[in-house]
Amino acid sequence: MKMKKVFPTGLTFVLAAGLLAACGGGSGNSGTQASPSASPSKSVKASPSQAAEELGGKLKVLTHRTDLLNDGTLDRYAEKFKEKYPKAEIEYEAMTNYAQDIKVRLTTGEAGDVNMLDASLPNSELANYYEPLPDELTQDMYFADLKAHEGKRYGLATGVNTQGIIYNKKAFAQAGIDNAPTTIDEFYAAAQKLEDAGIIPLYMNYGAQWPIGSWAEGSVKYVAGDMLYFDQFVTKDEVFTVDGPWGQLMNIARKFVQEGWVEKDLATNNWEMSKGEVASGKAAMYFLGNWAIPQVIGAGAASEDIGFFPLPYDNSGKLNAPLGPDYFIGVSKNSKNKELAFKYIEFFVKESGYIGSNGFMPVDKNAVPEVPQLAEFKSHNPNFLEEVAGDPKFNEIANKAEIDFFGGKYIQELIVAKDLQAAYDALNKKWAAARKALG
Repeated sequence: MKMKKVFPTGLTFVLAAGLLAACGGGSGNSGTQASPSASPSKSVKASPSQAAEELGGKLKVLTHRTDLLNDGTLDRYAEKFKEKYPKAEIEYEAMTNYAQDIKVRLTTGEAGDVNMLDASLPNSELANYYEPLPDELTQDMYFADLKAHEGKRYGLATGVNTQGIIYNKKAFAQAGIDNAPTTIDEFYAAAQKLEDAGIIPLYMNYGAQWPIGSWAEGSVKYVAGDMLYFDQFVTKDEVFTVDGPWGQLMNIARKFVQEGWVEKDLATNNWEMSKGEVASGKAAMYFLGNWAIPQVIGAGAASEDIGFFPLPYDNSGKLNAPLGPDYFIGVSKNSKNKELAFKYIEFFVKESGYIGSNGFMPVDKNAVPEVPQLAEFKSHNPNFLEEVAGDPKFNEIANKAEIDFFGGKYIQELIVAKDLQAAYDALNKKWAAARKALG
């Protein structure tokens, strides 16, 4: 499903959705409200320079953020951009299954002027689809080199995320849970108390696919304590093991499903509806990045009723948490208006208000965070591990093996598999064959 909107102000704009470590932010089906604060930051109206007055033309921007298209936030971004570039026209196109659809768009050359980079695309292939960014755009920015190849940078992160359990404090109180769990045993005990109180313990969003990446590649590296953990697999035939971090996370997800601690309807993509469930306390928890906090608040929760703590994936009480980028935004190699496109991505990351109003930590190292729930998260003293650029061969092998990392379909199959080891064996067989084929 996709939606287009051309703004009568003369701007043509488009935005998109994902998961931490290219995880992260975004929306699924259309129809529910995002945070009322999801609007450009208020500032003194800019007086366009002569150069800005001359710079214009049409841009098409692709996005995963269907919610921001529906609630008028993109209109406000467009109007703010037009203050600086009066001759610009922006068209937004939002896609509900962005992680899959952008792959097709890149292949067919229909990826617009600006889009959110395909998270699974190897860095060695970025030059085939994207224009290198001017150096001044990446100065003092987090993760400037994560989407780079041969000295050229191709994308700006659209937010900095960590990941953990977003929870409704009123639901916890109703279930008699006084403190956020810090061990896996406490986590399971809390889930049972929530179920006993008639509350859905965790809205997994199994049917939406992309959110369940948190139970696999979205979390494996920090649970392993090594942000280059995937690099070893470019020379190995066995990636997935039950007794390693892949199995550790997957068995937590499987237990939640087996115990009935998740939504009853696993087949349907209920992403948008789920925000209201967590906001109202009908469901208690999400396992997602901090980007989702404003979306829950926008669905009706009071900010003070929403909390955030690290995933307690073991009983050690000493937990790692990731520090990673949300989707990267870049300029299409096929764009006919690259100069304006560069100005747009700079505006989007630094001036639109998108980062703060969507719960991200700033990408600009000189900016100050705006999300209060991050203070609670940090109070648990997690060991933050920053995302680093890994061996691009990993994604090349994954693509050849047709394992849809950051898509979620294969994770759906693992969560409900009768025999997890057998399911992992099948994936490892595909991996080994792909690695051999690539040489």
